Amino acid sequence: MPGLGTLVNVVAITVGSGLGLALGSRLPERTRTVVTDALGLVVLLIAALNAAEVGSPALGAAVGTAAPTLIVLGSLLLGGIIGSLLHVEQRLEQLGRLVRTALTRRAAAVAAPAPADGPPSPRSSPTERFVEGFVSSSLVFLVGPLAILGALSDGLGNGIDQLALKAALDGFASIAFAAALGAGVLASALPVLLYQGAFTLLGVALGSVLPDAHIAALTATGGLLLVGVALRLLRIRDLPVADLLPALFVAPVLTAVVAAF
Repeated sequence: MPGLGTLVNVVAITVGSGLGLALGSRLPERTRTVVTDALGLVVLLIAALNAAEVGSPALGAAVGTAAPTLIVLGSLLLGGIIGSLLHVEQRLEQLGRLVRTALTRRAAAVAAPAPADGPPSPRSSPTERFVEGFVSSSLVFLVGPLAILGALSDGLGNGIDQLALKAALDGFASIAFAAALGAGVLASALPVLLYQGAFTLLGVALGSVLPDAHIAALTATGGLLLVGVALRLLRIRDLPVADLLPALFVAPVLTAVVAAF
C-alpha cells in the first residue's frame, strides 16, 4: 500500500520521541554509534539490491544489454553536474538555517521580556526550546536523500525497505533529540508525513506513466545514491548525495532517449 512506509516512519518518530522524553539523556554515546554503524551496513545491503536492477530484463530489452550501465553512469554524471551547478546540497543546508533562524526569532518575539519591574525573563523559554527541538529534528528527518528516495520507491511500488530503514534511523535519533530538546521533536512527525507523503504521491504518478524499463533505471541509479548515504552513516566519506539527486530524474529521460534509437 503506497504511503505505508511514511506511516511507519511517523510512528517510529512518535515512539522514539516518547522514549526520549521518558529516558532523558541516559543513552550512552557508544550505543548510538554502534546502532548507526549497523544501520549503515543495512543501507549498503538495500543499495546493492536496488543497484541490481541495472540487470533488469525489461531495461535490457528496451536499451540492449550493454546500455544499462552506461545509462546509470550518464545519469549520475549529468545529475551530479546539474546538482552541483544548482548547489542543491548547499541550498538545502541554507534553507535549514533560514528556517531555524526565522522560527527561533518568532519564538523569541512570543516570549517577550518581562516589564522592568517584573522578574527577569529566562534565558531559554519553553517556547524557544520547543521550536529548536521541532526545527532541528525536522531538518534531520527531512533534509536527506532517504526521505526522497524511500518515498519515491514506496510510491513506485518497489516496497518500503528504504523508508523502514529510515524509520529505524529516525526513531533512534528522535530518542536522543527528545531527551535533549524536549517535546518539539514529537511535533516533527507532522512535516515528515506531509513531505514524504508528497513524494510518495509523485512516485505513484510516475509509476502509472513510466514503463518498467524507466523505473528499473531510476531504481538502479537510486541504489548507487544509497551507497553514498551508507558511506556517510559509516563516517567513511561525506559525499554530497543531495547534489546527485537530479540523477533520479535524468535516468528515465536517458532511458527513453536510448530506447528511441
